[in-house]
Amino acid sequence: MALPSIQLSDVRRDEPSPAEQQRPAQPGVNKIVVYEQADFEGLSREFTSDVPDLHELDFGDCISSLQVVGQPWIAYTAPKYEGDAYALEEGEYRTVEKNKAFSALRLVHHDLADPQITLYEEPDYAGQSKVVTEETNLTYGYFNDRVSSHVVQRGVWLLYKHPARGGWYHIAWPGERLPDYKPQLGFHNCLSHLRPLAPGRPAVTARILWGQRKVEDERDVLIDEIVGVNATDLEQTFTTCSSREYVTTTLQSFRFSNATSLRAGLSFTLAVEAANVFTVEKGRSESTTRRDRVEVLLPAKIPPCTQLTIHVVSKEATISVPVELTISQNERSKTELGEYRCVSGRTISTKYTMKPAPPPGGEQAPAPAPSTLGH
Repeated sequence: MALPSIQLSDVRRDEPSPAEQQRPAQPGVNKIVVYEQADFEGLSREFTSDVPDLHELDFGDCISSLQVVGQPWIAYTAPKYEGDAYALEEGEYRTVEKNKAFSALRLVHHDLADPQITLYEEPDYAGQSKVVTEETNLTYGYFNDRVSSHVVQRGVWLLYKHPARGGWYHIAWPGERLPDYKPQLGFHNCLSHLRPLAPGRPAVTARILWGQRKVEDERDVLIDEIVGVNATDLEQTFTTCSSREYVTTTLQSFRFSNATSLRAGLSFTLAVEAANVFTVEKGRSESTTRRDRVEVLLPAKIPPCTQLTIHVVSKEATISVPVELTISQNERSKTELGEYRCVSGRTISTKYTMKPAPPPGGEQAPAPAPSTLGH
């Protein structure tokens, strides 16, 4: 749960321009849904772009729970992005610490993928410096309570007064240059913990490039042999069943490129065919085994004095296919390639072979050439 940030007017920030305030977020990716009661009850509103004054939309000072989808939002206790500020990352908030107090909402449009901030020991960016690119507890090192100025290169950062995300925090925006904590924030030599805001989960769509399919291996595997002998002078029924059922196995896997930008836990689906939708989860579920039932028809009769042998053969094939991933995040899209691999034995065929059987009475008939029928 977010902690308050006292936002002072004399700290330079990258405030949203009028064009930014009117720019809508990509539908279905960045939004916030706010509710007047806890646990997502009561009246609600959904926003996809900045709201400088919730009172103008008849929803000021009434928010008690909310849901964030995509990029983070900053909620303010006064209109026009003034007052205390609360950072809200993607997720569900059944209650909010500052209940019924939010008057403005700001969507974080900035790129949060590669954050960086430089901390300085002295005012005016002097003294020893420290470059930080990830969440850091300064009490574990030599820079705790020693920071007096900073420059934000990339990302949006939360600077905390106490370790473990404790106490008051300041929100530092991209491009922010704060030359002296003491007169501007009253924060001189107080910084103990900092972290970048996390980007929202991207939306991923996958397209299998079947035209570039490669068959890496293909072989026939004998899965069953059925033998029937008719040693009489009359045609005989081979079996009371006209078919037999077999279980086939398909092993599917997905491999990400070494340079993938997707984080562990993100999932998407691959529509391999109408009845086969493969769900991929980065770092967890990147392979699956599927079992199908295949019915094989059997001949009904065996000719007189004939031995019938049926070989049931599975054609196992290993294929690989490139997959184009379109990753949409924060109103931007990019593509990268992965690979779908499949080891399947779903194609089953039968091979019928007939040869003479000893006639009645045990006399061996002349052996004609074997007859083979494929099915």
